[in-house]
Amino acid sequence: MILSASLAAIAQAAHALQDGQLVGLPTETVYGLAANACNDAAVAKIFVAKGRPSNHPLIVHVAGVEQVATFASHVPEFAQRLMQAFWPGPLTLILPRQTDVAATSAGGQNSIGLRCPSHPVAQALLQACVPLGVLGVSAPSANRFGRVSPTTAAHVQSELGPDLLILDGGDCAVGIESTIIDCTRGEPVLLRPGHITRVQIEAACGRAVLDKDAPQAVLGQPAPRASGTLESHYAPRAKVRLMSAADIASKLQALGPHANNLGLWSAERPANEQAMGSGVGAGVLWRQQATTAEQAAHDLFGVLRDLDARGVTQIWVQLPPDTPEWEGVRDRLQRAAA
Repeated sequence: MILSASLAAIAQAAHALQDGQLVGLPTETVYGLAANACNDAAVAKIFVAKGRPSNHPLIVHVAGVEQVATFASHVPEFAQRLMQAFWPGPLTLILPRQTDVAATSAGGQNSIGLRCPSHPVAQALLQACVPLGVLGVSAPSANRFGRVSPTTAAHVQSELGPDLLILDGGDCAVGIESTIIDCTRGEPVLLRPGHITRVQIEAACGRAVLDKDAPQAVLGQPAPRASGTLESHYAPRAKVRLMSAADIASKLQALGPHANNLGLWSAERPANEQAMGSGVGAGVLWRQQATTAEQAAHDLFGVLRDLDARGVTQIWVQLPPDTPEWEGVRDRLQRAAA
């Protein structure tokens, strides 16, 4: 059931988490499927509901830096700088895990991903949970594993059914999942790009950000597993293909009147007259791609869901610029196309 995020609904959700139940939680990135991070039986329900492998770790959401010590055994100085700069906000830090806490959430690893969300409903719920002894909630995206992440409460209900308690916090402002920085190996390593760019990370912590495929000899050990880093992820039912604007134009011209049941997300409306139709069966169903990375990230999952729901068999996407601010959008699109 979807509940407007009143004080009463937030209190109801906090007690549900205390009782080991699952809750649909709005954040500024995407909606999450939340459980008490310290209740292994409750967290196990997340894996079942999503169809997610139990060794694929979850991100723990906390109300503030005061809860970090519950889950992390050590916070490097550069990670502390990142918390000061970007929390609350769309940044996840992978830290060494306290040995007796949140093992199920960590997927059995000795590290844990922590994030402090900025969405006011998420903050209100996390703050309400603390007096109840729930010091953090594990909350991956509230969708079936590998599918398109939800950015509205209705998306969550369509994925996971009407019985789940979902707090409605409106459309997610950011629209793609958090940036993930590994802080367990002495240097900041970018595991997943997002709204906060590597340039911003480097400026805040005063260190170069390494890539996840940096030589193991440099870091001493392989990267920990992290959410949303599988090659294929965020995928609609329709086949996603990434192309340049020129390739889209030439392929549409080649198809001519035979273009049908095709979704297109591009910066410019195609000249092909088949694209003038308003629905499936009228040729090409076009959605305009924003020219800024921030707006495109906000729109991305909603566009994929909308085109999928309209029954297109392929979604052609104009590949965004290969520049730092577009890295998060390009990452999600490449995984959706894989």
